[in-house]
Amino acid sequence: MEANSSKKKGRISRVRHWCSKHFSDVPLLSWLIGAPVAAVLEDFVGTPLALGLGLPKVPVLFGFVLMLKKPLLIPSILIYMILIYILPVVVTAKLTAPLFNRLASKLLNVSGRLSVVIHLLLLYAGLHLWSSISAYRLLTLKLTLIAVMVTLSLNVINGYMGEFSCSHPGFMALGAYGASVFTVLLFVNDKIFGPAHLPAYLAPYMFPIALILGGCLASLGALAIAIPSFRTRGDYLAIISLAFMFIVKSMIENLEVVGGPRGLSSQPDLAALPIVFIWAVLCIWITNNFVRSTMGKALNAVRDNELAADAMTVNTRRTKIIAFLFGAFWAGVAGGLFAHVLRYVNPGTFGIQKLAEVLAMVYFGGLNSVYGSILGAVSLSLLSEMLRPLEMLKWIIIPLLLILLMIFRPTGLISFKEFDVIKLIQPRNNSREKS
Repeated sequence: MEANSSKKKGRISRVRHWCSKHFSDVPLLSWLIGAPVAAVLEDFVGTPLALGLGLPKVPVLFGFVLMLKKPLLIPSILIYMILIYILPVVVTAKLTAPLFNRLASKLLNVSGRLSVVIHLLLLYAGLHLWSSISAYRLLTLKLTLIAVMVTLSLNVINGYMGEFSCSHPGFMALGAYGASVFTVLLFVNDKIFGPAHLPAYLAPYMFPIALILGGCLASLGALAIAIPSFRTRGDYLAIISLAFMFIVKSMIENLEVVGGPRGLSSQPDLAALPIVFIWAVLCIWITNNFVRSTMGKALNAVRDNELAADAMTVNTRRTKIIAFLFGAFWAGVAGGLFAHVLRYVNPGTFGIQKLAEVLAMVYFGGLNSVYGSILGAVSLSLLSEMLRPLEMLKWIIIPLLLILLMIFRPTGLISFKEFDVIKLIQPRNNSREKS
């Protein structure tokens, strides 16, 4: 057994060494160029290639759904993935590495912000082209970006602040209903709210205001939790926040003015992919700056030792309240986007199952890490969709993965790691020459 495990470790180390040797000089810019190339290739030859390999259609989510439905198609799906995704991305990235290393260096010398914007535009181009092939892909991508926002906002509280909050579904509900009432009341002829008060062409310009109002409403709800719970110590926040989630859900179910248990529909179609992408980028950028600021350092001090932080003149109660309101605000914004992506919102959506999903994403990705929140949200969102054909078995497999993760890696996949954007986008040839 020991000999077999040592052989496996040796093979893994050889693969890592080979990848490091051949791709350590490839900058992020080259990988981002490869993604649109693969998406364009799939758009032109994906359907004939899929039919030629015996597949009924183009694989929607990298072929995993088809693999589970029809295991005999696994070899064909793997060939499709290699020819459409892996080879084009790898070859494009490797061939363009020298050129884009020089370009990345020049962009950083001119302006770091300009370099970040160009990287984001290329990332969006790849996502847009990939999602344009299928409406299901588009919906999955939007919901995944929203999941990133919710996971990040909860990580501020449960990770950076070191408390345990269960109130995020309630914050999402407040944001979803607040933003929905704003847009439906002003721009939609609705049975509940009557005729529209403003012309529909103003709706896209007013949509950011709706999302901010939804975030502010969630922050007000957070204030109702923070004032009593942060006067105490221990597990009181978890108990009060869980009660808050059920109170919000029950309150909405009993408010007929917003549809009650039937839910609220007729939201205008305002949450296009560019809008969701921009808000997700803003959430990541602002949250990353927040946790790396003086306030973020104060949060870490409160998490590690609240008494010591208080002795070092950190206003611990004020710090925790600000962080709690900050996390609630972004959960409310995510809820507003969620309601306008689905164009329907129901109080049953924001219950215990939503809480379990968000907590799983936070702890799966890793505490105290923006990287971890992004990885946890993306991986579990896609995994949940990929395992959808298994129906109830899906809710056995995902918890088992989480249990194994908690046993072998209790802090998550990527924990306690700073999100350094400049380091991420810098050229790779210089670092290789130095080494």
